[in-house]
Amino acid sequence: MGNIKERVAYLQGLTQGLNVNERSAEGKLLINIIDVLDDMAEEFNNIQMVQEDLETYIESMDDDLTDLEDEVYEDIDNQELVEVQCPSCHETVSFESSLLESDDDLEVSCPHCGDIVYDSTLEIEVSDMDNGQVNSDFRYGIHPGI
Repeated sequence: MGNIKERVAYLQGLTQGLNVNERSAEGKLLINIIDVLDDMAEEFNNIQMVQEDLETYIESMDDDLTDLEDEVYEDIDNQELVEVQCPSCHETVSFESSLLESDDDLEVSCPHCGDIVYDSTLEIEVSDMDNGQVNSDFRYGIHPGI
């Protein structure tokens, strides 16, 4: 942007050096055009400064959001998840393995179609688990959603 200001300053100096004045119609036109160019260059400079301030602000917000995500999702990264396939839409549904050990009656619904994919009133043994996934024989033998 500094280049635009320099070029406008050069034009202002050129009009003074050529003795362009407001007495003639052409001189008045040229001087007013150069004044408008000077105002525009100043506005461009202001916009650039505001843009740089916004970039700095957005970068700090991004850093803060990254810190917040790390803090919030730290526990989730350390949790073991169970994955089941929804019998209706065949999408994979994940939930915490600790829900399998809960004493409360609990149902897990598919977020895609809303059908139940897990019902805690059914018994799931550790032997029915296969690397975080419910064994397919168990899944279809006991409950259609698991």
